[in-house]
Amino acid sequence: MQALFNDIKSVIEQGTPSVLCLVTETTGSTPRKAGSKMLVFQDGSNKGTIGGGSIEYQAIQDAIEMMSGASPCKKSYHLKDDLNMQCGGTMEVYFEPIACLPKLYIFGGGHIGKVLASFAAPLGFRPIVIDQRQGIFDSWNIEGVETINDDYMKTLGNIKFDKNSYIVIVTPQHEFDEKILFACAPLEYAYCGMIGSRRKVAVITKNALEQGVLTQEIIDKIDMPMGLPMAAETPAEIAISILAKLIDMKNSTKKHE
Repeated sequence: MQALFNDIKSVIEQGTPSVLCLVTETTGSTPRKAGSKMLVFQDGSNKGTIGGGSIEYQAIQDAIEMMSGASPCKKSYHLKDDLNMQCGGTMEVYFEPIACLPKLYIFGGGHIGKVLASFAAPLGFRPIVIDQRQGIFDSWNIEGVETINDDYMKTLGNIKFDKNSYIVIVTPQHEFDEKILFACAPLEYAYCGMIGSRRKVAVITKNALEQGVLTQEIIDKIDMPMGLPMAAETPAEIAISILAKLIDMKNSTKKHE
């Protein structure tokens, strides 16, 4: 029991996505009773057990589906009818995603990127800021924010985005913004946005279509110029407009899960 609690503490501290499965109620003959616990990881491995066999296999599959930030939920399993187990009883399992905060990839650690990361960390995101400028992060000390000081495109190639990924492009140069956008836009994500004037957006859209890099359908999914429409001027105000859009997207997604 204590070992499992230590594992939960570890995944929270390390930000390792996992799901806690807790048997909350049983009726009839079941392999384990209420209170049994299991921790499931992204690769399907687990610690602890809720009974083995078909019930555990199915619970692991259900937990993996929740790994991308789904809300906690309960599921009931009839062991004989649903899982062809001879026990014949029923088990109710509570699923609690742990450390599944949506990852916010911010390309660009300038004034806006820094403020956005600091605002986003306490509000349900896991910010990861990427910037290739030497020394850009030397003065940073923001709790809950990860920084990567390396080439944008090299880093991008090592990232595996998913439906729980949020992408914000705020680099210091138009050229970098365009390259990153062209690489990210066709991938899976919850949100992808780029900063810029309407003229800049028009130029990049024209380039994408003429070069055959992106389709109009893909372009329509990108938020650019990103953020909520408001008279924002300072880096903090612009960051707030972007974060408001991210929060709206995140919470709207949850409602439809």
